Amino acid sequence: MSYENILFQIQDGVGVLTFNRPKVMNALNPATLEEIADVLARAAREEDIRVLVLTGAGEKAFVAGADINEFLNFSTLGARFFAAKGQEIFFQIERLPKPVIACVNGFALGGGCEIAMACDFIYASDTARFGQPEINLGIIPGFGGTQRLSRLIGRAKAKELCMTGEIIDAPQAKELGLVAKIFPSNQLLEETMKTARLLSSKSPAGLAAIKKVVDCGADVDLRSGCALEAEAFGVCFGGEDMREGVSAFLEKRKPVFKGGLTR
Repeated sequence: MSYENILFQIQDGVGVLTFNRPKVMNALNPATLEEIADVLARAAREEDIRVLVLTGAGEKAFVAGADINEFLNFSTLGARFFAAKGQEIFFQIERLPKPVIACVNGFALGGGCEIAMACDFIYASDTARFGQPEINLGIIPGFGGTQRLSRLIGRAKAKELCMTGEIIDAPQAKELGLVAKIFPSNQLLEETMKTARLLSSKSPAGLAAIKKVVDCGADVDLRSGCALEAEAFGVCFGGEDMREGVSAFLEKRKPVFKGGLTR
């Protein structure tokens, strides 16, 4: 599939997806969603992609939201389909058995904030801005914003941000637990890639297990979550990565993980 709205490249085991619609601040439209879905499918099946990074072209925006230019053309059913399509693609980000890092280099508003929250964690520039300002258009978030935001920062603060449409800066987002780390804008991608390359050297099976257990465990009680952890812990012992990791430790060398299963 050729891409018109995004850029995609692979380097050192890291796939970098760049939203590339700078004239509309990288806004999401149906065509862009289809291209994102294609990259996610490719990342899921190609072993040379161990980590995925999402970022935006230019310095102004990560993704400034959905493309409002198309809103007046939506019927009630069309709007519902658009929301459901975006939600399913963002669920694909969460289900991808590989780490996904949001590298937020500017405005992450509406759909931009929502896609960043679907990633495993967010690194932001010191000029980044976050918000769910849909209320100012007479609508609400449609790509999972009300649900992920409340789970990340608590119901009361999530309702305040969604109801007021307030846009917060990177330090506020970090204080709320939305952002993991903040970097100067000219260092953001470099620092994000350092972490991405570090993750690409880790056990693919272990990373997939951590992602699945943390995400699934968040929606169940503690005992059930720990049961999921114990099961995944055991599964790791059936893989080549465990044998490589333990052998490397005992032999005092760096492990070389491949993510395969023992036969």
